[in-house]
Amino acid sequence: MAPHVLLLRERGMSLAAVAGFVAAHSLTAAALELPTGGLSDVLGRRTVLAAAGLLNLIALTLQALGTTAWVLALGMSLMGAGRALSSGPAEAWYVDTVQAHSGPDAELRTGLARGSSATSAALATGTLLGGALPWLLGLGPDVGAWLSEATSGLVLPLSVPLLLGAGVEIAFVLYVLTALRKPPRPSASLRDVFRGVPATVADGLRLGGRDTVVRRVLLSAGAAGSAFATIELLTPGRAAALTGASESGAVLFASLACAGFICSGIGSHFAPLTARLAGSGERAVLLGLGVSASGLLLLGITAGFESGASMALAATGYGLVYVGLGVASPSENDLLHRRVTGSGRATALSVQSLALQLACALTGLIVGILPPGPLPWLVGSAALLGGACLWIRRSDRTPTAAATPAQPQKVAP
Repeated sequence: MAPHVLLLRERGMSLAAVAGFVAAHSLTAAALELPTGGLSDVLGRRTVLAAAGLLNLIALTLQALGTTAWVLALGMSLMGAGRALSSGPAEAWYVDTVQAHSGPDAELRTGLARGSSATSAALATGTLLGGALPWLLGLGPDVGAWLSEATSGLVLPLSVPLLLGAGVEIAFVLYVLTALRKPPRPSASLRDVFRGVPATVADGLRLGGRDTVVRRVLLSAGAAGSAFATIELLTPGRAAALTGASESGAVLFASLACAGFICSGIGSHFAPLTARLAGSGERAVLLGLGVSASGLLLLGITAGFESGASMALAATGYGLVYVGLGVASPSENDLLHRRVTGSGRATALSVQSLALQLACALTGLIVGILPPGPLPWLVGSAALLGGACLWIRRSDRTPTAAATPAQPQKVAP
């Protein structure tokens, strides 16, 4: 992630074009979220996860080596398809397994928080490595320059982390196929798929309208998507401007992103405690989104200044964004899982991801055309503040899987 935007700029793409690529990713993911979620609920989690890894492998390779707009757009679209395929199956598999072992009332928030913390730790490590690698390649004998010359500019130093990511995807696919235990289930025929997926998708589309808390979870996911679009589009350029070069800017952004993911992991780790202290998961979500909104507000306020104090405030704001989102996410997903059953769990997570991707695409396009300065940052801050306000009034309904729409006619997971 750290060198991606900077690599696209090195290929001669404008910020508006980069925003268009991000929109292609988000809109593709949004278009496929519900069908792929239904596919996971019908075919099984492992098959869909393996397909996601293969698509991401192709996408990262195209992004690393592509030099023209249409190739880069294709790579981003395939990455969006992989994102849609992978958005729910692993977590749905986990929740299904826990509930099969400990019953439908099993405690989920702690496990979800630990999973989120593990994800944040991996993101922090990978982002730091991906940002530092182009800079390290330029030291000593300057392997980066040799790579560029040997490949006639096809492989730049900023390309290497994406190629490394493609290698990780190969390991991911092998791991999913060999280590993810597939729970017993009837085999699904092609007819079952064609009959089951549309019914599951229809239930997913009705999901938010039937339950107030589910609707709040979905809207909060959209608010988080706006925040991510703002951070990921604006921070790399701000870091490069501060250091004066793309490679050193990637290192700075990687360091910031690493710190952000560590903050997210810390927030996720303390999400169960926050929910207990706040009195409910709903209040924990309110607190988390409010903290994130204040962090983006600090980033916006300091956008026009370059003093040491403003940089310290900006770094503080960056950390607050991720701490708040880390606190909110496990409680949001705990509330969601208690209102759905296993037969539609991956679809529910896909609806949540759909809301995030649509908001990410829209916000990215808006941010890409706004003039530099505080205004683009305030777009994400306003979205998070709106998401926090949704949770001011608590729901009177008791979390229950009975609120799930009627079971579609399809193969049971």
